Amino acid sequence: MDPLPITDQLVIPAAQLQASFARSSGPGGQNVNKVNSKATLYWELSQSDVLSGPAKARFKILAGHRYLLDGNVRITCQVHRDQLANLKSCREQLQQLVRQALRPPKPRLPTRPTAGSKRRRLDAKQRQASKKQLRRSPPAGE
Repeated sequence: MDPLPITDQLVIPAAQLQASFARSSGPGGQNVNKVNSKATLYWELSQSDVLSGPAKARFKILAGHRYLLDGNVRITCQVHRDQLANLKSCREQLQQLVRQALRPPKPRLPTRPTAGSKRRRLDAKQRQASKKQLRRSPPAGE
């Protein structure tokens, strides 16, 4: 398998990538029962030094269920009828995930609530309070 280029300076070595193939449930008619077109790509993230610590942490979050407990990443594709097309799609998905993880999140700038949002919040509270007030039963003395 070829190395996977992420950026001009960043490449995942071929030794860290493994591919396997299985029968697909996707399109293909009767051919589905005969051909192993489903592609699964594994990346040994725990053994890799391609990503820095913060980027690796972001990648684990972005990968979600694709990140396995043993430290590997598993990406599966069975959209196409062709084995190589599915493998290419897996490689593209991995590239996109790594590129996303490389970008640090934009820090949130704290903002103050606008006067209109404060007024709407207080109006909603007042409407709710009056609705509850109307539901009350009258005092026993009246």
